[in-house]
Amino acid sequence: MAIEGKGEAKLGRRLRLGMVGGGQGAFIGAVHRIAARLDDRYELVAGALSSDPARARASAAELRIAPERAYGSFEEMAQKEAARDDGIDVVAIVTPNYVHHPAAKAFLGAGIHVICDKPLTTNLDHALDLVETVRRTGLVFGLTHNYTGFPMVREARERVQAGELGRIRVVQAEYPQDWLTTPLETTGQKQAAWRTDPAQSGGGAIGDIGSHAFNLAAFVSGLEAEALCADLSTFVDGRRVDDNCNILLRYAGGARGMLWASQVAPGNDNGLRVRVFGDQGGLAWHQEHPDFLDFFPLGKPPQRIVRAHPSTGKSAGRVTRIPPGHVEGYLEGFANLYSDCAELITARLEGRAPDPGATLVPTVEDGARGVRFITAAAESSSRGAVWTDLGLAL
Repeated sequence: MAIEGKGEAKLGRRLRLGMVGGGQGAFIGAVHRIAARLDDRYELVAGALSSDPARARASAAELRIAPERAYGSFEEMAQKEAARDDGIDVVAIVTPNYVHHPAAKAFLGAGIHVICDKPLTTNLDHALDLVETVRRTGLVFGLTHNYTGFPMVREARERVQAGELGRIRVVQAEYPQDWLTTPLETTGQKQAAWRTDPAQSGGGAIGDIGSHAFNLAAFVSGLEAEALCADLSTFVDGRRVDDNCNILLRYAGGARGMLWASQVAPGNDNGLRVRVFGDQGGLAWHQEHPDFLDFFPLGKPPQRIVRAHPSTGKSAGRVTRIPPGHVEGYLEGFANLYSDCAELITARLEGRAPDPGATLVPTVEDGARGVRFITAAAESSSRGAVWTDLGLAL
């Protein structure tokens, strides 16, 4: 049953949100719930919050979800919510990666819009299947590459698109962390355990954080990678996935790129950075200092652009919430994507065009490009770090 078919009764209210995963002990579920509430566009009314039925019920009770809408599986939730007159408009999928495909498929099949955590899936076939399903159903699908929601990331993208850097030559992205420098997964730490299990994650650092760096480089530069040469390493004895990645990239139009992602780099917490250089200038952004964008016009003094300053453009202004001097970052980035998705869904329900700024939310196609990147990197590395074509126009 298509969501649009429920008609005028849906207008003039919060969107009804369901959640798959994110129950007791989960980190990212709470992040998504905060983000959904920040602009008051959603109301959490249903959930299949754990694969353990008892934990699912207990988690739902803590979140004040009605008992009859606390489900034991996402399959049951999709079926029963689609049949309700007050069923959910959209579902947030915040599970380990291997659940993304079947859960998204179930809700899309039930006519329910989807917001999904990244990476999209654990393999390329499933990613392409979701692309086909979203196109066939015409439903909204938002992927929470949350760094694309940061104001100064959107400022950077806007300046590149305005031609302020000229023709892009070099793109560099990195995302170093240190939390897996030791075999943390052997201690029972939940986040480490599933992220280093290839059956649940689909990959190691390349999928967990390398996909963020790859997506951010594409978002800011506006370029699509055509080929890569990857060296994926596993430094911690006994670990079953990569924990360090060094990758060269060739972009459409002749630009060249470098990407480094590591979870075994002591002294780094969440050091995501992107730098883009053209024939007329360059820019640099660092996630741990998110309110600043450094701009380097050729032959002129460097400039530091500050979030919420009058000199910032419309893209940054649209997703800026608070005055300068109060840091705006991780949670707000997620919230901006949730609000973008709310705008896309609400516009459909009201029969109008959405705010164009909302169309910057990452799509299912962006997700498939990310999975294609992960797959190609693993293939390249396994063959001795040979150049590998990314191919597959989406």
